[in-house]
Amino acid sequence: MSRVFAVAFGLASLLGLASFQNPSKPANQDRSSQIRVEVLEVNVMVTVLDKQGRFVTDLTQDRFSIEEDKVPQEMTNFARETSLPLTVALMIDTSGSVRLKLDFEKMAASGFLNQIIRPEDQAMLVEFDTGATLLHDFTNRPSALIEQLKGLRAGGGTALFDALYRVASEKLTGATPRRVIVIVSDGADLHSKRKLEEAVEMVQRSESTVYAVGTNKFGASTEPGGAKVLRTLTEQTGGTLFLPYS
Repeated sequence: MSRVFAVAFGLASLLGLASFQNPSKPANQDRSSQIRVEVLEVNVMVTVLDKQGRFVTDLTQDRFSIEEDKVPQEMTNFARETSLPLTVALMIDTSGSVRLKLDFEKMAASGFLNQIIRPEDQAMLVEFDTGATLLHDFTNRPSALIEQLKGLRAGGGTALFDALYRVASEKLTGATPRRVIVIVSDGADLHSKRKLEEAVEMVQRSESTVYAVGTNKFGASTEPGGAKVLRTLTEQTGGTLFLPYS
């Protein structure tokens, strides 16, 4: 299996994501003295891998527990959200540092779109270097996005954190329940005004999950720590990092 199709197949497994909700439930009170309170309910997307790095998709709720500050939390709902519509923001790095990797990025993105996007799903395409450009807004037609991929050219600096912050805050807040950001990049960021922590926080606030395909070990890279950046983005949001050239 080629690296491109292996990556696309791995990303396809995100359709088996599990989610659960964990509110804090108020204690029962006498109706006459009842006080109305708002309960925060948080949707949490998780991905489970075995020791060999393979996806585990058959776990049940009794195999999970969730804690906040070491305090067990109640799960009110647990489900594999395979049947719900998927909202995908596909982000392609077109900075100068990926010049030798751009063809691979295009093929990986095309393979992902062809295997993932169903008629009920929506996907958008963004390219980023020192800025972020929306190449195509949400559509359920992979061919429309793949056509835009053909014209990509590499050049300029990289502002990954700024681009990710904008996508999460402007395009994914209030979208469908299954929100996914797929980043194809070497992880280098030398020009963002936003910090990594700010980008992670915004993604978490949008209740999105980041998946990344790292290309930092293929060809030249300006940032040896790029894979670490991508790993932080994915682990902090419940996603997975794919390193096809590691």
